[in-house]
Amino acid sequence: MNDERRKILQSLIYPAILVLLMWLVKIIEITFTVNLVQFGLIPLNTMGLLGIITSPFLHEGFSHLFGNSVPFLVLGGLLFYFYPELAWRVFLLIYLITGIWVWVFARGTGIHIGASGIVNGLAAFLFLSGILRRETKLLAITLLTTFLYGGIIWGIFPQFFPLQNISWESHLMGLMSGAMLAIYYRKTGPQRLQYDWETEEDDEDDENNNNPEENKGQSRDSTGSSDVIYHYKKDA
Repeated sequence: MNDERRKILQSLIYPAILVLLMWLVKIIEITFTVNLVQFGLIPLNTMGLLGIITSPFLHEGFSHLFGNSVPFLVLGGLLFYFYPELAWRVFLLIYLITGIWVWVFARGTGIHIGASGIVNGLAAFLFLSGILRRETKLLAITLLTTFLYGGIIWGIFPQFFPLQNISWESHLMGLMSGAMLAIYYRKTGPQRLQYDWETEEDDEDDENNNNPEENKGQSRDSTGSSDVIYHYKKDA
C-alpha cells in the first residue's frame, strides 16, 4: 500500500508544480497590479511566438485559473501514473504542438491565454489510448475521463459561447494533438496482456500458413486421405 501511495504522489509532483506556477503568476499579477497578457499567444505574429511557451501560465481570473487547475492536475497525474515511460514526451509534445498549431491556424487579433489546450490534449490522449490498447485499466481511465471531462468537447464550438472570449482554437488543437499522439504511441508503453491460449492459437495459425501442402492434405477428410470416386458398370 505504501508503494502504491508513493507512486500516486510521485505521479502528481510535476503536474502540481506546473499548477503552482500558474497560481504564482496570477498572484504576482494581483499583488503588483501588473497585466502579463502581452505574453500570451498572438497568432501569426512574431511577437506572439513566445506565447507558445508562456500562454498556458496566464489566466484571465481566478475562476479561469481554477477551472484549468483541477483537470490539469487530475489528467496530468493520470498520465504520469499510467504512462510513466511516455509521460514527459507526450506532455511536452501536446504543449508544443497545441501552441504551434494555434499560432499558425487561429484567426483574428485576439491573444490566447490559458492551459485549456493542454487539458484537452491530455484528455484526448487518455481517452483514445485506452481504446486503442484495449487494456482493462486503461479502458477504465477512458471511462473516467469521459465521465469527468467529456463535456470539454463542447469547447470547440464557439457558437455555444457567443458572449465569452473562449479560445476554441486551443481546445480543438489540443484535442487533435492528444489524439494524434495516442495513435502514434499506441504500441509504446503499457499494453494489453496476451494470454497463453491466444499465443498458442497464433502459433498454430502461423504453422498452418507456412505448410500449405500439409493443409491441403488435411482439408480433404479427417483421415488425411482423398475422396475416392468409384466407376462401375451398371448391370443391364
